[in-house]
Amino acid sequence: MATRLNKTALDQARALVRDGKVVRDERDDWSEHAPSADDENRFVDAQGWTEFRHWHLGVDDDENPETKQAVSFPYGDLTKVHRCAVISLESRAGQYDHDDIRDAAKALLELIDSTG
Repeated sequence: MATRLNKTALDQARALVRDGKVVRDERDDWSEHAPSADDENRFVDAQGWTEFRHWHLGVDDDENPETKQAVSFPYGDLTKVHRCAVISLESRAGQYDHDDIRDAAKALLELIDSTG
């Protein structure tokens, strides 16, 4: 698997934070705040796969781009950035040696915390 940093998604996440579209929740809230599979499917049906990719800091170009397997490390609920998601993805990216994604998440978390 060749997961890389999705720079377009990172740019979108930064813009959302700057626009105030962020939930400053706690670390363990992501399991409750993450979109369900049905929510994701409705989003893809309405917005398309490209827009869905923009909600994930990880992308795998070896996978079919019109599948959920092509994306990883979500940072929000498909409407807003969630602080808890960024914390979670930073930790997971570090565990799996995706240093560029981990570092981007850390910088995004710093942006969230500095704009609060």
